[in-house]
Amino acid sequence: MTTATPTVAVGTQKTDGTPSSTAGRVRKRLNSRTATLVSIVIAVVWTIPTFGLLVSSLRPEDEIKTTGWWTAFTNPQFTLENYQQVLFGRSSSSGQLAGSFINSLAITIPSVLFPLAFACLAAYALAWINFRGRDWLYIAIFALQIVPLQMALVPLLKFFSTGVTLGGVTLMPAWDLVDEQKFAQVWFAHTCFALPFAVFLLHNFISQLPGDLMEAARVDGASHPKIFRTIVLPLITPALAAFGIFQFLWVWNDLLVALIFAGGGDETAPLTVQLAEMAGTRGNEWQRLTAGAFVSIVVPLIVFLSLQRFFVRGLLAGSVKG
Repeated sequence: MTTATPTVAVGTQKTDGTPSSTAGRVRKRLNSRTATLVSIVIAVVWTIPTFGLLVSSLRPEDEIKTTGWWTAFTNPQFTLENYQQVLFGRSSSSGQLAGSFINSLAITIPSVLFPLAFACLAAYALAWINFRGRDWLYIAIFALQIVPLQMALVPLLKFFSTGVTLGGVTLMPAWDLVDEQKFAQVWFAHTCFALPFAVFLLHNFISQLPGDLMEAARVDGASHPKIFRTIVLPLITPALAAFGIFQFLWVWNDLLVALIFAGGGDETAPLTVQLAEMAGTRGNEWQRLTAGAFVSIVVPLIVFLSLQRFFVRGLLAGSVKG
């Protein structure tokens, strides 16, 4: 006569109510009242500066220069004149951020989409296509993450201005771009330096997809392009959103690359260049600086909040089981 030994499924609770897995115990602690209270306090403290910036941007010039933003609750005086001056003012001292706002969008959106598209294809190939030297290529791509952007500025400038010449033979001519055409140089720089991290991140997700799923698709006659389009892309949406948010914030807040490769002219200058000029030469115009700063953070906030659920799933996917 044999007796069956009771087993406890992963992620379930024991008879005394205690979670049986590490993931279950972590979830229980994170759902406690203390953890919730700490999270609320951190969120409030983190939000106060942004809220103060918003209130200051809506106050008249004489009020913002003489009193703190918290006094707006006892003596409420609000106006949209600061935003009107910053966005559509005709004087050079106003900032004229409307055009720079469009320039930032023209720089950021392609600089996010290009590395995402190339990294998806490369990560899939490195994960599920067997070819000679695949592992060494992946190691080389991973190692490229340690190369700082600042070290490549001079070589990239030479590449754009003189082209590539080998043994007296011109392999690629100089780009010779002017005005808005210089956006292509910024896209190229951001894409090159985003690809190593993007390939590494997406490869980790794609390589963890069930092998049985890929094998079943091949048995059904699906080619690599079809597998990538119909199976892989829908499953790695959280990873795409996570990298997309990181890359969007990095490019949107970038000053160095945009200033060097696009120039500081009104035709190509993004918000960061104009804000740096306002802070450096007209630092006493607090009402315009606060309005301009809030204009620059509106789009990143919208992007993050709209993709937040995908971002959290992308960070947590594969971290715990059960």
